[in-house]
Amino acid sequence: MPDPTVTPTELASDHFASYSVVGLLAVLGVLFVATAFGAGRLLRPVIPTPEKLLTYECGVDPVGEGWAHTQVRYYVYAFLYVIFAVDSIFLFPWATVFAAAGYGATTLVEMFVFLGFLAVGLLYAYKKGVLTWT
Repeated sequence: MPDPTVTPTELASDHFASYSVVGLLAVLGVLFVATAFGAGRLLRPVIPTPEKLLTYECGVDPVGEGWAHTQVRYYVYAFLYVIFAVDSIFLFPWATVFAAAGYGATTLVEMFVFLGFLAVGLLYAYKKGVLTWT
């Protein structure tokens, strides 16, 4: 219950005072980062050479064309990983809610529907031959 002796103006000023602290910290953080980048730009040596301007990856000089072919199956492996990661993310909270009183049958049905969708995705991957290691 709100205190009747506190006016709305005082309540609003307390509210905005707490946000002003957050705003001040945000401004200080931005200034700190800007100062660090500015100091780095002023203190670093700038001596461009052809070797420094050469594109490289992992310290290896580039050889050949810039286009590289990748296998689509790696995308599918990543997709399967995401399916099982999402499955585990939803199963742990479900187990805690399932133990609570009054939620047993509803959460059990919802989880079997969710696992059904995952099973359909896994069955699709199996039918496409993704799960065979070559």
